[in-house]
Amino acid sequence: MSFKPLALGIVTVLSAAPAWGWDDEGHLMVAAVAWDHLGDASRARVTALLKLNPDYATWIVDTTRGERDKIAFMRAATWPDAIKTEAGYENDGNRPEGADAARNIGYADHLQHRYWHYIDLPFSTDGAAVLPPSAPNVETQIHAFAAAIGSHEVSDNIKSYDLVWLEHLVGDAHQPLHATSRFSSRLPRGDQGGNLVALCAPPCRDELHFYWDDILGTNRTPGAALAEAARLPAPPRAAAEIADESVWIRESFDAARHYAYAAPIGDGRGPYTLDFRYREAALKEARERVALAGVRLANLINSTLI
Repeated sequence: MSFKPLALGIVTVLSAAPAWGWDDEGHLMVAAVAWDHLGDASRARVTALLKLNPDYATWIVDTTRGERDKIAFMRAATWPDAIKTEAGYENDGNRPEGADAARNIGYADHLQHRYWHYIDLPFSTDGAAVLPPSAPNVETQIHAFAAAIGSHEVSDNIKSYDLVWLEHLVGDAHQPLHATSRFSSRLPRGDQGGNLVALCAPPCRDELHFYWDDILGTNRTPGAALAEAARLPAPPRAAAEIADESVWIRESFDAARHYAYAAPIGDGRGPYTLDFRYREAALKEARERVALAGVRLANLINSTLI
């Protein structure tokens, strides 16, 4: 895993395809790791805030008293993806438009805010021009929500909403293809974080971004995620203690270049067939990123939430 700093005098694509971050299993794993690193006071505060979420009752169905709080915390991490298919939430597009794009009004907000899930820091493989990033994005929102949950001026309704989003976005920030878009003469408007890179010929629809989203598994049960989380490697302490979300994203950008776009991925639309070496390296990197995300999420909550 690389933590080399990057000189990012760079900009990103103006619009992007739908982004899901890690699939549910990956987000459940991030939250499972985080829960185990929360202090007692943080767990109590988190539990109280999560009860304000409109889906809380569904999160605790069929849970025992002893596991209920942890399972609710884990399922909360999937909520910002769940609202993409729930009735009553508006798809306001993948490009932020207007003042409502960055608003923070709690559960009165029924926009899906899909553009909060990523930031497409670009790079070019052949000197092609790149496009500037849009905002708000995953970096701006982690910063804003962390500030809000640490403020005495913010209501618990808003803190609950922001906490759930933070659980999710810290995971998204550690998914390499949520941090970049690759430009080339073949893809002059960028590949939208690998969404435009095919892994098979039509009518097959497999593509690079969703390969990375699903790499940790697609099981949506907390039990499976708990078992997988217990097998994750412990992250290096110095890396886990990094609290700057911009550094997390630059790490993901670096990981995308070194792992997601490694051979046999070329600089066009494909299709490309992933070999065993690619898959093994990608899975190892994804597991390390998720383990880091979990500890960093816990550190953020422990140090910020009031």
